[in-house]
Amino acid sequence: MAAVQFCGEWFICSCDKRLLAVHSTQDRAPFEFDCSAAEKRPKKAETDGDQAQSGEHDPGSDHILAMATSASGSLLALSDDSKRLVLLRREPAWTVVSVRWLARRCTALVFSRAEDFLLVADKSGDVYSASVKEPSREPELQLGHLSMVLDVAVSVDDRFIVTCDRDEKIRVSWSKSPYNIQSFCLGHQQFVSALLAPSRSPRSLLSGSGDGTVCVWDIHTGQQQQCVELRGQLQPKDQDQAPDQAPNDAPERLTVSRLRSSPDGCHMAVLCERVNQIQLLSLEQTEQGTVLSPHSLLSLSHCPLDLTFDPCGRLWVLLDRTERPLEVYSLTQGSYQQVDAQSPDVSRVTSALSALWESVDVSRRHSSRLEHLYVETFDNVSEYMRKKQQRLDQQNSKRNYKQEKRRSQDQSQSQSKKSKTDATAPANGS
Repeated sequence: MAAVQFCGEWFICSCDKRLLAVHSTQDRAPFEFDCSAAEKRPKKAETDGDQAQSGEHDPGSDHILAMATSASGSLLALSDDSKRLVLLRREPAWTVVSVRWLARRCTALVFSRAEDFLLVADKSGDVYSASVKEPSREPELQLGHLSMVLDVAVSVDDRFIVTCDRDEKIRVSWSKSPYNIQSFCLGHQQFVSALLAPSRSPRSLLSGSGDGTVCVWDIHTGQQQQCVELRGQLQPKDQDQAPDQAPNDAPERLTVSRLRSSPDGCHMAVLCERVNQIQLLSLEQTEQGTVLSPHSLLSLSHCPLDLTFDPCGRLWVLLDRTERPLEVYSLTQGSYQQVDAQSPDVSRVTSALSALWESVDVSRRHSSRLEHLYVETFDNVSEYMRKKQQRLDQQNSKRNYKQEKRRSQDQSQSQSKKSKTDATAPANGS
């Protein structure tokens, strides 16, 4: 699925096998990284990791699975389906610092706040640490879950590593000794798909889930401080909506796919899969911690694929649309208003993005990474009671049939005896 971020003033978009970087404020040449033309896995590495167990090497498809940018905007990392881990540096010019190889396919990436290491989560539930200062050093295992890790974050002070998985768990571990667990944040009813550590509140953690909620947690105790039901914030479907536009109402399952915070930490944008609306929440700091409150709702004509804030606090939204796939919103007089598409910075990025967009297969833009993660529940008790009632009904029906048949036979025998008695009565009397 396509994804966007900002690395300093550079707008970053990854889609399919390619990553595009466009400077938003200066007329500089765009940078493009193509994973299909990147360094190939060494022969020695092909026998390492999980390939050694299976006895064969899966070359992968080179599709980009995850990317991350550092807090300062100087570093960018990506990982693809071929299990590459690529580290790039932005200044003085875009440079590939290292290409390392992972044991399994990556599900999430994040830089530490100090930018000294990069955390890599994979589909088996393991989280590795890749050194930034020693780019040739192999990633080291830090911690593991019993199910797939879907996102990873670090606390504002770099003291904790936060991971979430398919089994509704959020784990808070110490960075220096990840085998020591500080707390578990438990309460979601479906997989936890997105994490966010707000910059203004070191003790708080935000999470989004497949159950359609965003929760606020105390990272030290694991206590839930607030739970926001997103479905109640959505606008109902517009009856006068054009037929070529997707409906504005939420699907049966509301899946949070992305949480993004503005640079000042005052607002958070929530993206849900297959929903043509973006919910913006205000983050207020109180003595008890972070409190979320509804701020505004952006209704879009096409499905949003991803979103991000730039250093100036403007919200950039990538749409599943061939023409003008990008919309930008700026906070003006307390509300987010769309920026003119002809403004120099938006036009510059859109022009470069359109070339990439037209070359990518449509199915690769909006492929879901979360839909298959839902846990299906079955009401076995109701099914058992229904079948039991059917058996009882059948038994009662058989019992009634036998009783009716016996009653009919008794009546027939009684009538037969009466007939014989009536036939012999005159003879005996004479």
